[in-house]
Amino acid sequence: MLKNIPKVISPDLMAVLMKMGHGDEIVLADGNFPAESFGPQVVRADGLGIPELLDAILNFLPLDTFVDENVILMDNGKEEKPPIWEDYKRILEASGEKIKLKTVDRFEFYNLAKKAYCIVATSETALYANVILKKGVVEI
Repeated sequence: MLKNIPKVISPDLMAVLMKMGHGDEIVLADGNFPAESFGPQVVRADGLGIPELLDAILNFLPLDTFVDENVILMDNGKEEKPPIWEDYKRILEASGEKIKLKTVDRFEFYNLAKKAYCIVATSETALYANVILKKGVVEI
């Protein structure tokens, strides 16, 4: 075991975060997302929701500040957006990262996810809860 690693970050997930480079993307996928059929490697996070993983991951993963968007959400196409987005907004703001948020429709999100470095398959039950994070650089 290591100190200060949140319990929700598995060894496989920590390895992925450490191997990712500047510009690589990671998908945090809800329980309905077809993660295994998309192509990128899949890390299982069974029993976990996306908010708790997002909060833990942002302790280690810097977001890319050299792009137009570094957080991408799957839009539900409705005026009323998924309530879980409020949790994401709170977590992202608390992270201290410079957030550049974009929403895309489901099929554009799928196309982006196919090019991601990794998909984290969670047990999140909220609909349209999928999120992509683009890794930045660590500034010392």
